[in-house]
Amino acid sequence: MFFFPLFKNVQRFLPDFMEFIVLPKVPVPPLKQTLDTYLKCVQHLVTEEQFKKTKAIVEKFGASGGVGETLQKKLLERRDKTTNWVYDYWLEDMYLNNRLALPVNSSPAMVFPKQPFKDHKDALRFAAHLIRGVLDYKALIDVRALPLDFARGQLAGTPLCMEQYYRLFTSYRFPGLKTDTLKVQMNTASSAPEHIIVACKNQFFVLDVVANSKQLNETEILSQLEKIMKMAETAEVRFPPFGILTSDGRTEWAQARDVLIKDQTNRDSLTLIESSLCVVCLDEPSGLKPSDTIRALQMLHGGGCEKNGSNRWYDKSLQFVVGLDGVCGVVCEHSPFEGIVMVIRRETQEVRVTKNNNSKSLETSSLIFCALSFRLVNNLDMDVFKFKAYGKEFIKKQNMSPDAFIQVALQLAFYKLVSTYESASIRRFQEGRVDNIRSATPEALAFVTSMTDDRVSEKMKRLRDAINAQTNYTTAAITGMAIDNHLLGLLRISKELNMEKPEIFCDETYLASNHFILSTSQVPTTMEMFCCYGPVVPNGYGACYNPQSDHIIFCVSSFWENTETSSTVFAKALNEVILTEHTYLPVHPNSLSLRL
Repeated sequence: MFFFPLFKNVQRFLPDFMEFIVLPKVPVPPLKQTLDTYLKCVQHLVTEEQFKKTKAIVEKFGASGGVGETLQKKLLERRDKTTNWVYDYWLEDMYLNNRLALPVNSSPAMVFPKQPFKDHKDALRFAAHLIRGVLDYKALIDVRALPLDFARGQLAGTPLCMEQYYRLFTSYRFPGLKTDTLKVQMNTASSAPEHIIVACKNQFFVLDVVANSKQLNETEILSQLEKIMKMAETAEVRFPPFGILTSDGRTEWAQARDVLIKDQTNRDSLTLIESSLCVVCLDEPSGLKPSDTIRALQMLHGGGCEKNGSNRWYDKSLQFVVGLDGVCGVVCEHSPFEGIVMVIRRETQEVRVTKNNNSKSLETSSLIFCALSFRLVNNLDMDVFKFKAYGKEFIKKQNMSPDAFIQVALQLAFYKLVSTYESASIRRFQEGRVDNIRSATPEALAFVTSMTDDRVSEKMKRLRDAINAQTNYTTAAITGMAIDNHLLGLLRISKELNMEKPEIFCDETYLASNHFILSTSQVPTTMEMFCCYGPVVPNGYGACYNPQSDHIIFCVSSFWENTETSSTVFAKALNEVILTEHTYLPVHPNSLSLRL
């Protein structure tokens, strides 16, 4: 994941020469390079006997005249014919083919700072500011006036692909029985959606943002939001909480949607939701103390149907949550773009709203009951904590990458090395999304095992080796030279050629190395907010981190039903590890002027 910038300095435009930058295509790495790297990545994760078997399989696959060469040739041909050879493969494999429910399993959330609302009017003012910011930003996107992004950190200064921005408000994920469909409408000025959806008390309302060919201003938006809230509170007839259906498994939701669209009014209502700019969820107070952990849970799943879990529409790419108790944030449907898009800005301009969406209900009680169980609510174990001893500035003083330093700490906290996923942006290329940084390196294992060694000098050397290995793999990943997208491409080409599945992809090592027990992501922000998400496997952890100058925010998640995992235990271990790591370094955090 990466972090989109806030609505700041939106008046900036690209210099003329910037408009004509053509980014390179994502490369196809050399086959031998990928296979050699693959063997290095997995050797320390399996037994010696299993590795010998895997090595023989890989060598056969990569042999001259073998299956690997055939697939590599076809993949190179695909690269020549397409803008991005891996995009469709990756999108289907990562998201659209996944049958799990979107909340917790797929959709990340950004938690905003707790807002000090005095009453519901304060909350609606905040929502009106937010909507105005959305529309201003959307206007810039429509005329492609966003300033060009450049890479920061490693290989800083490289121009980045902007296509993901143009999917922010025009995307919708349709559920399917076997695979979902991501539809993106690239709007012209005349065809752009002129409404958003407001969810209030589990009812859904249409907010027209244009009237008489003019956008409503912020005062008018506030007035319309007040009308919506009043209508939701005084409605004589309440429709079933249809939003909860979008929190079910994708196949189950597709089946329910097929029933709903048999009715014309339901079809029209769904069309309005699906074509909206975004969803704004006006949440009821949860009744819980708004700790960081509680706020994260509220963003990820709304607290279930007993609280705000039905006040959502997870298929829409952006859901902005404004809780009357000050718990606010944004939930993203992850398939159209990476990271969390922040669209809140205090200085707003104008917007428009208008009518209620009178949706007709079918005999739908059995469908809704299926989703109302919402097992994920009770299963998600979340721990958000702030490491306060030092932050990224101290790590930089050691001439180390903060991201690599934290990644090695995560490995040590887990203690035993397992397959670990960290996303790496490949936006340096046309339509680039991400590849995988395999953080469970041999060097990280060597550092972990060196912790039993009494010699501090040895530990320091191993720590630096592990950080260098992490940094080097990150560089390879962001330049298109990692292995996971390449291997996926070879596998998909074999399917398209109707070949028998190559043995390398049936091998126990390949299957085990793609079971990512530790899923990690750095999402840095300039404000005191944080990103969170759930684990990607039942026995795994999600670990999102936000390194600030003098502290680091961690969001650790796991599932209660797996007795081998505990977010609290992992968070405690992580805190202790980072406190310990700095003792092997020459500069102590107390000596830094940046320290609090």
